[in-house]
Amino acid sequence: MRIGVCPGSFDPVTNGHIDIFERGSRLVDKLIIAVSTNPNKNSLFSMEERVEMIRNSVKHIPNVEIDCTGGLLNEYVKSKDATIIIRGLRALSDFEYEFQRALFAKFLDDDIETVFIMTNNKYSFVSSTGIRELAKFGGKLDGLVPEEVKARLEERFCNIDNK
Repeated sequence: MRIGVCPGSFDPVTNGHIDIFERGSRLVDKLIIAVSTNPNKNSLFSMEERVEMIRNSVKHIPNVEIDCTGGLLNEYVKSKDATIIIRGLRALSDFEYEFQRALFAKFLDDDIETVFIMTNNKYSFVSSTGIRELAKFGGKLDGLVPEEVKARLEERFCNIDNK
């Protein structure tokens, strides 16, 4: 069985992420979406909330599993008997960062391959950071995130503004 891992903080998950999950799931028998904590970021949503939003957004993809992880990605990948890391790329700046990470992964374990999937051009400008900022200022989220994520963002920022 060919198992791939698509890691990220997904805070929140966007339609760009969903596109990568859909396309990545066609490359493997099982795709594990590994939700992680980024120590360099303050998360808007808890790990549990992010997992739930992803789970509800990928119900249509039959070979997807959602899990939580921390620590070294290579160790996680090996613990799941996976051999492929799937990464989405939006721009050249993403490639430089992800290329370096892929080289580290390869250095640590020659059996792990990293596959890059270019984003659909309609999502090339979408990032979780940009979505959080747009939501904070009441911007239009239609078509950028799943409906449940949109509702949660609107609720979260409405509650923050009302405190």
